[in-house]
Amino acid sequence: MVNDPIGDMLTRIRNANLALHESVAMPVSGMKREIARILEDEGYIDGWSVAKGETHDTLVVMLRYGPSRERVISGLKRVSKPGRRVYAKKGRPHRVLGGMGVAILSTSKGVVTGRQAQDEGVGGEVLCYVW
Repeated sequence: MVNDPIGDMLTRIRNANLALHESVAMPVSGMKREIARILEDEGYIDGWSVAKGETHDTLVVMLRYGPSRERVISGLKRVSKPGRRVYAKKGRPHRVLGGMGVAILSTSKGVVTGRQAQDEGVGGEVLCYVW
């Protein structure tokens, strides 16, 4: 099996969201921290924190639900995988569901949304789509 920490993070969030859990925990990394920051900025999660552990730190993501427990995140899709990398050019806008979702890219300016990458005029690896 191929080691894919970003895919693991998205799968954990997807499963916890489907089970209507309040939060989900996973091993922390810099990339996961940046993806959690973007999800919070875009309003898909309530927040995130890093819990210190004896052997390793843990990223805890608090999921967001609507007033009658409807899910805010209706879908997560890993785009670029270890077996097949997907890159976006700088001039091409990356739209998800006609602008209703967000694309998360890893660029030379850091981890940004597709909209920010287009505004800054940079391209990069398309990590995932969230809607």
